[in-house]
This record gives sequence, C-alpha cells and structure tokens, in this order.
Amino acid sequence: MNKIDYLRVSLIDRCNFRCQYCMPEDAQLTYVLPQDLLSDQELLTLLREVFIPLGWRKFRLTGGEPLLRPGVVNLVREIASWPETEDLAMTSNGFLLSQMAEDLYQAGLHRLNISLDSLQKDNFDKIIGHGSQTRWNRVWEGIQTAFKVGFDPLKLNVVVIPGVNDGEILDLAALTIEKNWHVRFIEFMPIGNQQLFGDRTFIPSGLLRQQIRAQWGLMESTVKGAGPAEVFKIPGSRGTLGFISQMSECFCDRCNRMRLSADGWLRPCLLNESGQLDLKTDLRNGVSLEQLREKVRQVLILKPEINFQERESGTDTGIYTRTMSQIGG
Repeated sequence: MNKIDYLRVSLIDRCNFRCQYCMPEDAQLTYVLPQDLLSDQELLTLLREVFIPLGWRKFRLTGGEPLLRPGVVNLVREIASWPETEDLAMTSNGFLLSQMAEDLYQAGLHRLNISLDSLQKDNFDKIIGHGSQTRWNRVWEGIQTAFKVGFDPLKLNVVVIPGVNDGEILDLAALTIEKNWHVRFIEFMPIGNQQLFGDRTFIPSGLLRQQIRAQWGLMESTVKGAGPAEVFKIPGSRGTLGFISQMSECFCDRCNRMRLSADGWLRPCLLNESGQLDLKTDLRNGVSLEQLREKVRQVLILKPEINFQERESGTDTGIYTRTMSQIGG
C-alpha cells in the first residue's frame, strides 16, 4: 500500500470565483457558517496532534480560495515552523496574490499552484463564472508577482474542458519554454456541471501529449512531483508539463492523499464519500486525541478500498452531496 503522508487542507469553502467545474452555476450552495469552520487552534491541533503522529508530513492548503481565510499568513507561518513539516504548498486562483505573495513566501510557503484555465480573457471569464475580464489581469499579475518574490518553480493548473479551452493547449504549454514554470493539464471531471457543459466528456491526457509532441517533441522529465501527475517536458524548455489523468488513467493504486474539509470532515477520496469522519464534532465534544488518532488510523487501513474506481465498474451512483469547492478538491 502507498504511504499516506499528504493531506489537502481546505481553509474555507468560499471563493471569489465561481469556476464551472468547481461550483456549477445552478448549484444551490450552502456555505458553512463561520462558527462551524475549524478554528485556527482546532485546525492546528488536528494537524500537529492527530495527523503528524500518524505519519503525515506533506500539507497543501486549499479552499474554496484559501487566501480568503482570515489570518492565512499566520497559519502558514505556524505549520511551516514545525520540524515535521516536509512540504507545505497552496493552491490558489491567484486573484489576491499580487498583494499577498511576498508575505506568504516570507512566512514559509515555498510551493504554489495557481489555477490558470485560459490565456484568453473571454474564455477565462466564461470558465470562472461570467465576471469581469479584469479578473484575468489580476490573476496574471499575481502569477508574475509570485514568481518574482521567489516561488520558483511555479505551477499552473489547467482543467481542460472540451469545446471551451482545449484550443489553447499549445499556447499554455509554451509558457514552460522560457520560464521555470510547471503547467499541469488536468482531465475535466463532468460532475455536477452537465447542464452547463452538456454531453462533453474529458479529453484524455494521451491526446494532449500527442498534440504537444507533434509541435515540439516531448520527453520524460527528471523532475517529479509529490502528486499523481506524469511529468514531461518540451526538449530544451526550462519548465515541465504534467498530466493528471484521473479519468483515463486511474491512479487510485498510487494515491497518497486524503482531504480535510474546512468544517472538519476527513475524506479519504475526492469522489467517494465512504469512510468520512467528522473530526470537528468529535474534537468539540471532548473526544480524546488518542481516540481521534485511532479513528483516523482505521480510515488509513480502509483507504485502499475507498476510491473512485467504482466509476468504471458501474457501481458508482454519480451522486455527490458536496461540490469541489466544499470538499477542497
């Protein structure tokens, strides 16, 4: 069994974008009340006293949009200061980064993934929920600022949506040629957004690689990440190209992660709600830390059986009670 040592920690379920693959336009979202979120102290207690003793060493802060969490820089500073923390990263939509990148870097956050699903302002606007095209400018400014203050390499996440941004694959891949940027192409998961995107399905990563290979050539990279991406590079480029193929090339057998939602639910798998634990309620009800560790330990034992391979077997119902933003996907 893969060593489970990577925890994605959602800091907040709110976001200042409404990306259609994350928060479908027709979704009736019920946000967690502030008092029902894990407090800073509760979150730090769970990480330090429950997860680290069970072997977790890698943490990624997510949302919603994690930079909306009050005091996020202080949380970063605290987690980064622990000697057990081997890796601390964040995934952001980049909108607030031009103001916060320097503080985050100085606090100890040295790895950053930024969502950039399009280089075309009209496309970007469509994907993030029909806002103002100035938001693309703010995100691009955030990317430049983050790179300037020291986030090197910088990762850019691209969810490839058929008929929306799949015509930009080469333009996005070209960002890796002159800068040490890592672009990650993520297969679109048509969950909860069928009305918007209709019958469009995902584009297999293999087809994207063929397209890039025909333009420049493609070789395997010696730079490997901690996650599920298969990493390649354009010959002579400074950065890399990663392909996350959760739909076409299931990687459940090498999954090393779990997810902790902003309201304290531990989730072993993004697309399977089996085995969830409500750690916040237990913590507030006085359940001992040793008992919490034992509950999490039991989920660790069960994790190999809790995956989304049921999608292929036909046993998956396709019904998910939480959107990506609420899970902290």
